[in-house]
Amino acid sequence: MASVSVRYIVNDVSAAIEFYTKHLGFAVLMRPAPEFAMITRGELRLLLSAPTGSGGGAQAMPDGRKPEPGGWNRIQLEVDNLERTVEELRKAGVHFRNTIVTGIGAKQILLDDPSGNPIELFEPLQR
Repeated sequence: MASVSVRYIVNDVSAAIEFYTKHLGFAVLMRPAPEFAMITRGELRLLLSAPTGSGGGAQAMPDGRKPEPGGWNRIQLEVDNLERTVEELRKAGVHFRNTIVTGIGAKQILLDDPSGNPIELFEPLQR
């Protein structure tokens, strides 16, 4: 079991599939229902769940809170050339939360999927 799965709550599963496959290199592994899909990129399985319907990702917590998209937890996707990738995505109309920042060992930027879930694009300074 080498894959890692992350569940994102998304407002529109079809729009999320289009975004992740068109812009970020994911492939659809399965789409068993309109409110759920499993997509993959390398070892990562991203589970896209609508906040409505009968699926497990849409169920309310005992205190009544309901799943919703957004927040700050995120997946991180490594890219070879961050500046070029950002330029291509900006031309495609992708929304970024910030500009490229350089840290101790990498450059990174945050973008939003169509539901406002953050994705970090990451380029190590040394490989």
